[in-house]
Amino acid sequence: MTQPVLKAENITRDYHVKGGLWGKSKTVNALKGINFEVHEGKTLAIVGESGCGKSTLARILTLIDPATSGDLKIDGQSINIAKTKLTPELRQKVQIVFQNPYGSLNPRQKIGKVLEEPLLLNTKKTAGERKKLADEMLVKVGLGPEHYHRYPHMFSGGQRQRIAIARALMLTPRLLVLDEPVSALDLSVQAQILNLLADLQEELNLTYVFISHDLSVVKYIADEVLVMYFGEVVEHRSRDEIFANPQHEYTQTLFAATPRADVESIRERLSN
Repeated sequence: MTQPVLKAENITRDYHVKGGLWGKSKTVNALKGINFEVHEGKTLAIVGESGCGKSTLARILTLIDPATSGDLKIDGQSINIAKTKLTPELRQKVQIVFQNPYGSLNPRQKIGKVLEEPLLLNTKKTAGERKKLADEMLVKVGLGPEHYHRYPHMFSGGQRQRIAIARALMLTPRLLVLDEPVSALDLSVQAQILNLLADLQEELNLTYVFISHDLSVVKYIADEVLVMYFGEVVEHRSRDEIFANPQHEYTQTLFAATPRADVESIRERLSN
């Protein structure tokens, strides 16, 4: 098997919380030895309830926060941002799409400049080259060059998330982390964005880490599913295996509490 695009080995993240006037300081173990790998062109979905550590892990994978311990490898290269300066080359390897399409775009910046900014900061491409790539990316995500000079408030929530995805892809990253990318959207728009992500993955051979609490979404998009509970991985198997026969008690409880996780409801939702 080929080398994974992303490999996490025993990743931990601790937060030190100061006590009150008379209380003692304490350490919160947000992540407790996370292990997994993701191969090129595949999607790993990370699921779990709020507070389980999903977003903490996302910030480590996207090189925003360092891990307390463990080894994070991208294309076989160990990366520790606490010890090594984050270079433009490293920034290009991993990008993130956040949950809220309304809060992730600068309202004062035209869409064309939003897309060009990663190229301006991390490459030596000319203004003409940046403009051409921005126009091409707008087309890839289902918009068009005519949207280049418009502002974020002129777009719907689904269109803004398309723009956020376009911005994340401008540097042709090796890995795209999607943190609840459709949870703030209407159901019909969710289906459109999920289909876009699937099409882009097939066209560009993209590698995704998809973070979600919605199991119907996960059932549609994932190749493998990793279930987290209080900072630990309690189950990690292929999508089909885990949906057919969840093994861990927490996974069973999580699936039982999500009535939309059945196949027919997923098909109905994505056909709208």
